[in-house]
Amino acid sequence: MAIYSIILAAGEGKRMKSKTAKPLQKLCGKTLVEWVIDEAKKAGSTENVIVIGHKAEDVKAYLGEDIEYAYQYEQLGTGHAVMQGIKPLEGKSGTVMVLYGDTPLISSETLKKVFDEHKENNRAATVITAIAENPFGYGRIVRENGEICRIVEQKDASEEEQKICEINSGMYFFELDELKQALSRITNNNKQNEYYITDTIEILLKDGKTVGTYIADFEETLGVNDRVQLSQVEKILNDKLVKNAMLKGVTVIDPSSTYISAEAEIGMDTVIYPNTIIEGRTVIGEDCIIGPGTTLRNTVVGNGTEVINSVAVDSKVGDNTHVGPFAYLRPNSRVGNKVKIGDFVEVKNSSIGDGTKVSHLTYIGDADVGSRVNFGCGTVVVNYDGENKHRSVIEDDAFIGCNSNLVSPVRIEKGAYTAAGSTITDNVPEGALAIARSKQVVKENWTEKKNKKKK
Repeated sequence: MAIYSIILAAGEGKRMKSKTAKPLQKLCGKTLVEWVIDEAKKAGSTENVIVIGHKAEDVKAYLGEDIEYAYQYEQLGTGHAVMQGIKPLEGKSGTVMVLYGDTPLISSETLKKVFDEHKENNRAATVITAIAENPFGYGRIVRENGEICRIVEQKDASEEEQKICEINSGMYFFELDELKQALSRITNNNKQNEYYITDTIEILLKDGKTVGTYIADFEETLGVNDRVQLSQVEKILNDKLVKNAMLKGVTVIDPSSTYISAEAEIGMDTVIYPNTIIEGRTVIGEDCIIGPGTTLRNTVVGNGTEVINSVAVDSKVGDNTHVGPFAYLRPNSRVGNKVKIGDFVEVKNSSIGDGTKVSHLTYIGDADVGSRVNFGCGTVVVNYDGENKHRSVIEDDAFIGCNSNLVSPVRIEKGAYTAAGSTITDNVPEGALAIARSKQVVKENWTEKKNKKKK
């Protein structure tokens, strides 16, 4: 049995006060409209039509060509938007969900339940409603003998109707053929000169069609119209994501200070300490310690690894490795197994082999580092000459003395050493020791002579 969705996302969203289109505002790593699309798909929708208008090309460029689009360039009401969205479904039959691109909390579980109830009762339409403690501003569900008889907007509601706490979420299930004929009969004969989707419910009821309601959790119906609501809804989503992680075996020390992206994956028995941010498509293995004060973005972390008070972006870290505190793995850093990346170490666009130690105060940029290499404190791979980046190679078992500068491009071959304080500009052969510093000169009694001269 075919299920489709029409997702309304054409509005300007003036209250967001943003250069970014409202449907593309992000929550926990996903845009508003992506949350709705994904839940519609999970609920069984095989074809999803996104009605776009304001900044339509931006939305289309972001979502790509796998989505079907309809255009509403003039904002002439929700009914008009659905009229546009139904065009790509011409000639088809089945059930269509009408959803909003700014209600990201609606769940596939709820949508499945609505669909089941809709079909079991052979309805032409089902209105998703909710009970609101403060229903001000919402359309009210007016019932007679327990059945829906009409939807009345706040501005048109009588004093008695305004006391009704059951509100219209704006989301519906329709039989496609019934929706088409009802849409053909709605008008814009109202103060706003707009076409309202709510009018289709009244038309179907007058025609003697079966129309019912499904009372959802009010939280799932919350829309996002401004930055305050965006923040409130993101907190709800993040709480759910953190809870899901814990239910899968992750220890989260302080859920209220932990942020987890919707796309992240975390293995069991990993411990997340406070003030940790896990963004994008980050994958963390089992038995890890992450945080406190750590940010991981689009980064893969192996099993048994610690990342403490550090930042890693678009990088990969192996098993049983220690990173931090205060380390920074910049994009395209690939760190192996049993590696130590210590405090105030920065790695960029480099590979670090298994068992290598970079304990502190070191910069490694554009380098291929082998296994079991030891970097002394204060080492710098000098990869930039002011115009171009250059790449260096440090082979297995090399030992880089403290305060060495490796001026790229150079190759430190297997088992070679550089003496502390050296500036290396040429390749160092296998097993050799390179000393590149001036010979020490000691001037006896220099301080005494200096003081005399000063007097």
